[in-house]
Amino acid sequence: MAGTRAAGRWPTPRRIATLSVHTSPLEQPGTGDAGGMNVYIVEVSKRLAQLGVEVEIFTRATSSELPPVVEMSPGVTVRHVTAGPFEGLSKEELPSQLCAFTNGVLRAEAARPPGYYDLIHSHYWMSGQVGWLARERWGVPHVHTAHTLAKVKNRFIATGDRPEPKARVIGEEQVIAESDRLVANTRFEAQDLVTCYDADPPRLTVVQPGVDLGRFRPGGSQRADRHRLGLPRSSHVIAFVGRIQPLKGPDVLIRALAASPLREADVTVVICGGPSGSGLDRPTSLIELASSLGVSEKVRFLPPQTGDELAALYRAADLVAVPSHNESFGLVAVEAQACGTPVVAAAVGGLVTAVTNNVSGVLINGHDPVDWSRVLGELLQSPARRLQLSVGAVRHAANFSWDRTASELLRVYREAVEEHRALIAARLAGSFSW
Repeated sequence: MAGTRAAGRWPTPRRIATLSVHTSPLEQPGTGDAGGMNVYIVEVSKRLAQLGVEVEIFTRATSSELPPVVEMSPGVTVRHVTAGPFEGLSKEELPSQLCAFTNGVLRAEAARPPGYYDLIHSHYWMSGQVGWLARERWGVPHVHTAHTLAKVKNRFIATGDRPEPKARVIGEEQVIAESDRLVANTRFEAQDLVTCYDADPPRLTVVQPGVDLGRFRPGGSQRADRHRLGLPRSSHVIAFVGRIQPLKGPDVLIRALAASPLREADVTVVICGGPSGSGLDRPTSLIELASSLGVSEKVRFLPPQTGDELAALYRAADLVAVPSHNESFGLVAVEAQACGTPVVAAAVGGLVTAVTNNVSGVLINGHDPVDWSRVLGELLQSPARRLQLSVGAVRHAANFSWDRTASELLRVYREAVEEHRALIAARLAGSFSW
């Protein structure tokens, strides 16, 4: 992994171009393609601006009514780039519009004074393709964060889900090979980048995402939070929060509800989120599954919740379940723990970092609904155990903060800028050698 130096010796970039082609930071997480990556970009951008770095976020326009430029917060702007039809274009179809999107990004820079951007940070592989080309045109370093990896997703694919296409695999290989610096969310993602994509370890740095500890915190009355959300006061509540698609595994939780001991328990499962990805093929699949298993009366569906409402949902729950088949990090798990709610999660990917087994929650190997029903049932029957995990959850979540994430990213940016300038200086010196 890349080394460190004293930050004071390294040039701080004045302005960075952040690329997020397929999803806007202004969209509500939990619907469509908006999720943890959206939260990441929003929170990091705000804190980078507070550190004196201007951030301009390029994203695809999805409505003709969107203004070309929106100030998201002081020092952070969102630029909507017209690329393809505003509506009806799926994420799988977006690669066909990368040329148009790149053209919009390059035109925006061309209208600025030379050297306007000091660095590019791309998020997800399609943005990386754009960043690769912009880097060559602008002569600035390119930092890339994958967030998810096709080869890893295909390795742990859920039953009935669609595998990631070969075009994405090739695109990721190109971006990973050409980026100046790679940022991984966890050491496990860093290992995947090296073993699956032959990433160069010296160009790779682990920077863990954070959590808004001011918003997501213990406190208040569980009864009041349940009343606020229209949830039952007396029964146990298990919450699932995330996009509704096979990758996230919400069906595992509903199947667990139909198995013993949860089938006999006084429990309500809350599914909070909207259809996404291959989940759009059958948007009512979870409702149909609950009905076929005879547990419809125990399942409550909620639309994606805003920040304060989401915090209330975490606090209203006795447990939060994260049965994903793969996660690069697991932001929901950390947010829930910050609220003092223990998490039961699949022992996959970044969730092994996001949850400390038997300290802040419980990790389960596999997705057998019987195993999930047993673990969840045992925890619901043991208030003392849940209280112990709740204390550990708050302590564990305190290790993650967006301030720390932004500070560590800024160090990566400084290193990338310095290395880029040194490379240019070496090339110039070589061109004048006798």
